[in-house]
Amino acid sequence: MMKENDSSERAAALQRIIAELLPFQSEERRKLIETLMTFFGLSLSANESVETSPTSTRPYPLPDTTFQFSEKPNALSVKNFMLEKSPQTDVERVACLAYYLSHYRGTQHFKTRDISALSTESAHKRFSNAAFAVENATKMGYLVPSIKGSKQLSALGERFVEALPDREAAREVFERPRQRRVSGAGKKIEKK
Repeated sequence: MMKENDSSERAAALQRIIAELLPFQSEERRKLIETLMTFFGLSLSANESVETSPTSTRPYPLPDTTFQFSEKPNALSVKNFMLEKSPQTDVERVACLAYYLSHYRGTQHFKTRDISALSTESAHKRFSNAAFAVENATKMGYLVPSIKGSKQLSALGERFVEALPDREAAREVFERPRQRRVSGAGKKIEKK
């Protein structure tokens, strides 16, 4: 059960529902919504029905059917974001998609299916095994375990994606924390 104040998860769920319903005509949408209401045991009063208002029928197609909540104004589409970041491996793609979910979609905690769906939306090649790629991204430190089996972007993963497409700067993000650590006596110990 979702917390009452977790608006980012509600916004992400609403976004996914809207994205799924956009391809359908209004009558098909109405039937799907009524089916969902029946499934969840919700009902309208006897005099009400799910209707579309005259202003909601558009004689022209929507210019961009990608609906998204974003922390950033004039947000990049996921296609353009991935093109800009240019990830080279499946693990890097997972990190970039996780970053996009966190910063552009308000989805801090996600599952493998969320990464796969966003990858499809980005028009990149499909993961050969998305679960394996997500697990490898976790082992590499781009992601960390979160609540209820979900994952979330790690601080290092976030810095890595922000450094892209500069490969050298991105690589340094993961090398810096491994270079030195401080012993209990305050002496620096070089890690090999």
